[in-house]
Amino acid sequence: MCRLPLLALLGVVLALTGCAQGRDAKRAETLVTGPIKVNLDLKDPSMSFGVLPRGEDRLVFKVGSGRHGVTCAGSRFEEGYTPLGTFKVNAILSNGRFVMDPKLIAESGQSEAALKQTLFPSMNAIDFDGDGETGEYGIGYISLAPVASVKQPFGFNRYAGKFRWYSFAIHGSNNDKRIGQKVTGGCLNVAEPELKTLLGAVRLGDEVHITANGPCTP
Repeated sequence: MCRLPLLALLGVVLALTGCAQGRDAKRAETLVTGPIKVNLDLKDPSMSFGVLPRGEDRLVFKVGSGRHGVTCAGSRFEEGYTPLGTFKVNAILSNGRFVMDPKLIAESGQSEAALKQTLFPSMNAIDFDGDGETGEYGIGYISLAPVASVKQPFGFNRYAGKFRWYSFAIHGSNNDKRIGQKVTGGCLNVAEPELKTLLGAVRLGDEVHITANGPCTP
C-alpha cells in the first residue's frame, strides 16, 4: 500500500479543511443577515422596492403589490390589499426547494414528501384569471405570516380541483410587466432573477418589514 509522508498528508487535510471553511463562509454570505425591508410607493408603484441584506451586500429589487392599496399594520387582510407590518417566513416553495413550518405540514393533513412533490406545481398550474394562462407564481413562493396578533384567514384548500397553500406571500409572475405595478390580489410580486436570489437566501423565521409612503386603509 502506498503511504503519503506525514507532512504531505497534513497538507492534504489542511487543504480540504480550507475548502470546507471557504464553502461555509460563502454560504453564510448568501443568507439573510437582517430583516428584508419592502417600501411601497403609493403614488408611483413602479418605485416600490425591497432590500435584501446579506452581510455587507444589499440586493435592491422592484416589487408589485395589491391592486386596491394597503391595509394598516395589525389591522386586517383583504383581497386586493397588501398588508403593512412585520412578517416571518413560514414556507419556501419552488420546483427546487421545499421548506415549511412543521406545524403547517401537520395542518395540511399530507406528508412532507407529498407536499414537496406536488404542492408548488399544483399551485402554479391554477389559472386564476380564467385567461388560459398558468404559472402565475413564477419560479417560487415565499409565504409570510404576520407577527402581530391579527391572524391571516388563509390556509390549505382546493381551488379548481388543485390542492394549494393560500397565504400572503412574496412570489414571482408569468408576466414581467406586472412587476412594480398595483395588480396583485395582495401579495408582493418580484421578477425572476431577484426572486431566484431570495429563494436561495431566505430561511424559516426570517423577517420581512413592509412599509408605505402614504396613508393605509384601516
